[in-house]
Amino acid sequence: MNFEGLDPGLAEYAPTMHSALDPVLDAHLNPSLLQNVELDPEGVALEALPVQESVHIMEGVYSELHSVVADVGVPVSVSHFDLHEEMLWVGSHGVNGSDDIRQIQSLENGILFLTKNNLKYMARGGLIIFDYLLEESEDMHSLLLTDSSTLLIGGLQNHILEIDLNTVQETQKYAVEIPGVTIMRQTNRFFFCGHTSGKVSLRDLRSFKAEHEFDAFSGSLSDFDVHGNLLAACGFSSRLTGLACDRFLKVYDLRMMRAITPLQVHVDPAFLRFIPTYTSRLAIISQSGQCQFCEPTGLANPADIFHVNPVGPLLMTFDVSASKQALAFGDSEGCVHLWTDSPEPSFNPYSRETEFALPCLVDSLPPLDWSQDLLPLSLIPVPLTTDTLLSDWPAANSAPAPRRAPPVDAEILRTMKKVGFIGYAPNPRTRLRNQIPYRLKESDSEFDSFSQVTESPIGREEEPHLHMVSKKYRKVTIKYSKLGLEDFDFKHYNKTLFAGLEPHIPNAYCNCMIQVLYFLEPVRCLIQNHLCQKEFCLACELGFLFHMLDLSRGDPCQGSNFLRAFRTIPEASALGLILADSDEASGKGNLARLIQRWNRFILTQLHQDMQELEVPQAYRGAGGSFCSSGDSVIGQLFSCEMENCSLCRCGSETVRASSTLLFTLSYPEDKTGKNYDFAQVLKRSICLEQNTQAWCDNCEKYQPTIQTRNICHLPDILVINCEVNSSKEADFWRMQAEVAFKMSVKKYGGEITKNREFALADRKELGSPEGVLLCPSIEELKDIWLPFSIRMKMTKNKGLDVCNWIDGDEWGPARAEEEHGVYVYDLMATVVHILDSRTGGSLVAHIKVGETYHQRKEGVTHQQWYLFNDFLIEPIDKHEAVQFDMNWKVPAILYYVKRNLNSRYNLNIKNPIEASVLMAEASLARKQRKTHTTFIPLMLNEMPQVGDLVGLDAEFVTLNEEEAELRSDGTKSTIKPSQMSVARITCVRGQGPNEGIPFIDDYISTQEQVVDYLTQYSGIKPGDLDAKISSKHLTTLKSTYLKLRFLIDIGVKFVGHGLQKDFRVINLMVPKDQVLDTVYLFHMPRKRMISLRFLAWYFLDLKIQGETHDSIEDARTALQLYRKYLELSKNGTEPESFHKVLKGLYEKGRKMDWKVPEPESQTSPENAAVFPSVLAL
Repeated sequence: MNFEGLDPGLAEYAPTMHSALDPVLDAHLNPSLLQNVELDPEGVALEALPVQESVHIMEGVYSELHSVVADVGVPVSVSHFDLHEEMLWVGSHGVNGSDDIRQIQSLENGILFLTKNNLKYMARGGLIIFDYLLEESEDMHSLLLTDSSTLLIGGLQNHILEIDLNTVQETQKYAVEIPGVTIMRQTNRFFFCGHTSGKVSLRDLRSFKAEHEFDAFSGSLSDFDVHGNLLAACGFSSRLTGLACDRFLKVYDLRMMRAITPLQVHVDPAFLRFIPTYTSRLAIISQSGQCQFCEPTGLANPADIFHVNPVGPLLMTFDVSASKQALAFGDSEGCVHLWTDSPEPSFNPYSRETEFALPCLVDSLPPLDWSQDLLPLSLIPVPLTTDTLLSDWPAANSAPAPRRAPPVDAEILRTMKKVGFIGYAPNPRTRLRNQIPYRLKESDSEFDSFSQVTESPIGREEEPHLHMVSKKYRKVTIKYSKLGLEDFDFKHYNKTLFAGLEPHIPNAYCNCMIQVLYFLEPVRCLIQNHLCQKEFCLACELGFLFHMLDLSRGDPCQGSNFLRAFRTIPEASALGLILADSDEASGKGNLARLIQRWNRFILTQLHQDMQELEVPQAYRGAGGSFCSSGDSVIGQLFSCEMENCSLCRCGSETVRASSTLLFTLSYPEDKTGKNYDFAQVLKRSICLEQNTQAWCDNCEKYQPTIQTRNICHLPDILVINCEVNSSKEADFWRMQAEVAFKMSVKKYGGEITKNREFALADRKELGSPEGVLLCPSIEELKDIWLPFSIRMKMTKNKGLDVCNWIDGDEWGPARAEEEHGVYVYDLMATVVHILDSRTGGSLVAHIKVGETYHQRKEGVTHQQWYLFNDFLIEPIDKHEAVQFDMNWKVPAILYYVKRNLNSRYNLNIKNPIEASVLMAEASLARKQRKTHTTFIPLMLNEMPQVGDLVGLDAEFVTLNEEEAELRSDGTKSTIKPSQMSVARITCVRGQGPNEGIPFIDDYISTQEQVVDYLTQYSGIKPGDLDAKISSKHLTTLKSTYLKLRFLIDIGVKFVGHGLQKDFRVINLMVPKDQVLDTVYLFHMPRKRMISLRFLAWYFLDLKIQGETHDSIEDARTALQLYRKYLELSKNGTEPESFHKVLKGLYEKGRKMDWKVPEPESQTSPENAAVFPSVLAL
């Protein structure tokens, strides 16, 4: 059989391999076989092969029916009878080992071919269904079809692969103790693996663990087969001269798991098969062509031997048909022999007819010239048919798509101020006057800028418009340059004044949930009022992060300190919430399940943190707990009080009170397409009823019980985990969205199955008053099942009524507040899982930002939905927040809040950090002594005031190295920056009698592994950060962080060199008017930044940073440079003269190559020729 796609080099076989065929014929070879006979790739129907009249076949005795040449001179490597059609498939040897066809397996829809490191699935007509390339190191020899869609592949390596034929992916890799699996069989009890070492191992069908092992032959295994309770094997034994074919067949009883009497045969066995027709006969075949039949438990009779006449010297393959009526042999010269026991054999019990290709009729038709307009197309004959044509779409599957008005610019909606029912907004000037561009294709509106190169490196690998995930929902990645983040345009992704979060930190998948918690006003105020003495308190760290989000004016923040504390909590690790960097980058973790577990964890953790009522001792007077004893405000906000009733079948009922911080959706088991409101599913999930085994005190044993849940008190914030973790739940959402879409279209404009134009208004809600419904467009109704509001009512018998709520219904919201036990909840946030195979997926949030946030940030009273995708923030239409295309956008978490929630809580924020944090504190280091103290704490009369100067410098260590790649042009591209951790923070007095003396010089203790102390640049040595052996003043990061936060809040001005990076690593947001950075004070536009060492030498005649850096020295030097700047620029009143000074600085720097000279090689810069302009000042 000739497979051109699999054996490209078969024609290169040397003629000497089949010299017997050319030019002299073998005496045993029928001359008619040398005609041009070849099996094409579709296979040849066995019934179509002519039987020569001279062949006489006796019933019940195997005789040769036909012989055919598959490929002249090319050895046949494998043969296989098709299990579904009357076909025989034959594979050939290639020029090299990788081209050999090593096994063939027929399936219902095609044929599987296995080579050395490739698995190909082809239709019987020749089309390739898939081509799965294995690793180069693999050397595969056998495959086994365990069921209709699962395949095992084994070879000379020490593992077996499990392949899913539906997804064409590797699902399991089973390790085998003995490498070299060349033969595999299966029964209803075991998998059988034959090894090249001569052993046969029996493995469990489920776990693939080795259960038994037969050491059959000392040399190697040739073949084995299993039938019933017997296993028979043939192989080679080790002799002094090498391996010799063993004429004893090893037979094993699978009931007793032991060997029985070996069976001696009269041929050299190379292949064997059970042929269980009347008895369990064994067919033993030698490579020389001898075939013997015998019983496995009897004696072999020499009279039962017949001979196959191969054209070549050796038989290479042997197979038995499913009906056991036909045998196939392939030899080393490319000839295939078919033996049967009847003149008209049946190859399969239930064979289907083989489909052959129809003859081509195109050549007989006249060509048509398409350039001729008057050419009649009827010249092409079309068969008359009564079937429906493909182009005749039914009305139910088609609908007209009228051109609708484009949506109003989101910037206009965001900045709009309402006066009555009229909205006013400034013109963003993104359109020409009186001109509205119409997009002719709906797809253009989704990918309107796919021709532009994205900022992120992800997205350049393939054309974005070929992907279904909308651009703004794709995973965003920071592109790093030589300057790090300084030249990255975050404003391209966020044109609002809200702060995004950077995604490159480990475990930053929770960024979207941090944003959700921040935009819950009571939660934000509660967290920012909290402060405790725990070193790693998530509530404290979250409060610090919320403070940064408050201060930011559109610049992104990072939650590095929060995530650092998060990684230290044992519960987070136990719940599997801490991802490895490799898993996070490749998206191996199920992000939807992960964020739902994180949601439950953070609410529980915040609840526990808020219940601590101790007044912090380390921060004397830093503020007490925000809540009263017994319960926390987190519990008041999120907790739902319940009664769990357990009813035994004996009639005994047990009631237990409990509470939960969130609910999980429980979906009905219904495949009929019944319409369910979201409110129905939510009620079913809240008032859950289930049957389970539980302990009954009355029966004193475990009994089947009915467990029900009754609600006693509803929470102010309803948190729902959607649990869409499989295709079953996704299909339910998709089906309900389709039903809701049809009902909405019927409500607004007519039934969806009617073939007429929909009477839908193409308008947006521009400042519409409450209760007025505008007709949405069809696009706004698609994929929506989630309501914007739900109503809940507590009944007298502890029941619960839940229904979807639409403003404008006769039961108004004012009445809802009046009636006892009735509440209306509005959707505030949805967290969704974006399925993107290129990037591994991501998590984003849709958040309805309230008026108070807009008032603080932008000075407008407005509510608007936004998309938060890490540092990408974009206003969106409200319908987009509840539209879930389950192919790529899957809901994970929902947040509903009670109406007028903010009015129920005190939203005042009192800064909990007080001046006592600057007082003297004990060091964590055991060996630290007063003689080693490098700073003097502030006295009460030295407390900083607004505008005071503080010199600051920080030193860092590396936790993770930078990840970079080299481009083809030799330039380096940073994929992921190094992860730094602050190791030392120094603050020096900037005025007063003690100016220049440090009042903070803290070494920061770290529990994370340090990969590089950067001693040359930081002065930090191994052991300085270890509390057991350090002699430094060692503190926690939280303690020093509070000191800096107090200085920022009091309004001091920080003076330093390169403070932007320092504050970024410390994770502090400092207002720009409080930062005096000497990097920028002594900098000319479009010129290089100058080092602190060169500035100190040039202006102050100081030689600093000799062997290592010292943060006290650097902070003092920065203060002196700032004083020099004020002197040279006359307090900024003479910019032109200072510009001349800078020109002289840059000229000197270029001459010196920006290097500070050694003491003997260069005089003081004050005497240099370039310095007279400074002296003249």
